[in-house]
Amino acid sequence: MALDRTFTDLASGRDASRSELQCLMNFARHGDTAIVHSMERLARNLDDLRHLVESLTARCVSVEFVKEHLAFTGEDSPMATLMLSVMGAVAEFERSLIRERQREGIALAKQRGVYRGRSRSLRPDRLEVLRRRVRSGEPKAEIAREFGISRQSLYRLVREVEPRPES
Repeated sequence: MALDRTFTDLASGRDASRSELQCLMNFARHGDTAIVHSMERLARNLDDLRHLVESLTARCVSVEFVKEHLAFTGEDSPMATLMLSVMGAVAEFERSLIRERQREGIALAKQRGVYRGRSRSLRPDRLEVLRRRVRSGEPKAEIAREFGISRQSLYRLVREVEPRPES
């Protein structure tokens, strides 16, 4: 099958505000067919999935899901609408399970002392130099750029040693 254009998102289907998805939504015209590998690649949230399919079919754009062997045209039967809802709900449920397992795994690893998060971006000696320069009044943005960290990280690193005075 020849395709006029291919849209490939590198981001997860969990978020509907993806650049290539927006390009698809802007590009699709009356009579086009959007061929999607699977529902979970289009959206992992049932509300987003239904909204995207309804938005496309309202503009007379057919939507085909290859993995699920389902197609939607806007003139769909109640059974097709049910399948969209059920399959979308399953994808959303799977995502929730994955996130829950991930949180549980991290909690267990922390208990065992194995998981410590990301390593520090600055060695202790460099951190002391950074803090000294902040105390001397140098511009924080300039210091952050020089140390290769964001200003938010700089503020956090300074706060860890010098907490804000209580009001």
